[in-house]
Amino acid sequence: MKGAARPRNLGFCVPQFARPAIVCRKAYHSDIDGGREVDLKLGSADHGQAMNEIPSTSSSGGTPQSIDKAEIARFAALAEDWWNPDGSMGPLHRINPTRIAFIRDQTCAHLGRNVASERPLDGVSLVDVGCGAGLLSEPMARLGAAVVGIDAATENIAAARRHGEGLNIDYRHGTAEDLAASHERFDLVLAMEIVEHVANRAAFLASVSALVAPGGLIFLATLNRTAKSFALAIVGAEYLLGWLPRGTHRWDKFSRPAEIARELRRGGLQIRQITGVSYDLLRDTWSLTPDPSVNYMLVAFRP
Repeated sequence: MKGAARPRNLGFCVPQFARPAIVCRKAYHSDIDGGREVDLKLGSADHGQAMNEIPSTSSSGGTPQSIDKAEIARFAALAEDWWNPDGSMGPLHRINPTRIAFIRDQTCAHLGRNVASERPLDGVSLVDVGCGAGLLSEPMARLGAAVVGIDAATENIAAARRHGEGLNIDYRHGTAEDLAASHERFDLVLAMEIVEHVANRAAFLASVSALVAPGGLIFLATLNRTAKSFALAIVGAEYLLGWLPRGTHRWDKFSRPAEIARELRRGGLQIRQITGVSYDLLRDTWSLTPDPSVNYMLVAFRP
């Protein structure tokens, strides 16, 4: 950390503290390919409901909906704080350079673009699902992408439009299910730090998978459901260090990479890469790591 300050709110990103000058090369195939799952009994009525037991609502057309009204209200209340790097969204500001570089580099490698060019995503259609106030939408637009940002909170969309004035970004209030039903498809689909906040993971992943055009990519970022993430995200961040209000995270809503990969394959996608993301306490920076046991990002493509 810089100085004596500590994060006010880790929100979507929980620090998996990196050990300086030590690089881990373990592949963690059990997390990726469906190895043994750690079963922690949380002993809380708030946490005890399994993901497949969470009820979902339906649209008028009968499509399962993934939105969690309580989560939408939580983030809508933070709409005016999204662009404050020292506020509740500070962790997202700190992790953003790592996210942007990963998306840019993977996309350029996939499309044969020059990563060093000023606008390497020029002409690429992109949707940022759960865009908030545009922390990823804006840099993607500056890299040349034709960006659509959608969010279920009207307050977030209003904040995004105000901050992104002058940028050619199409911000819309809506859900992944709504957009998928419109049959609109994109070269790039971003679903970053949102999977752990939905009410129906299978419905959400089916919808975002449907948004990927042939030859397109999808990027997801979320938290792994492991003993380590329980220790850091729940016990450490919420109960011991007080970095987060108690109850911010539900460990049973975290997803193992194998679970995400399975749902994406059902949607006709193929997994390209899974990488961990870790926080260096001494440098106050985030970086990619081979260890996906806490935070991780995944990229898949449609053949």
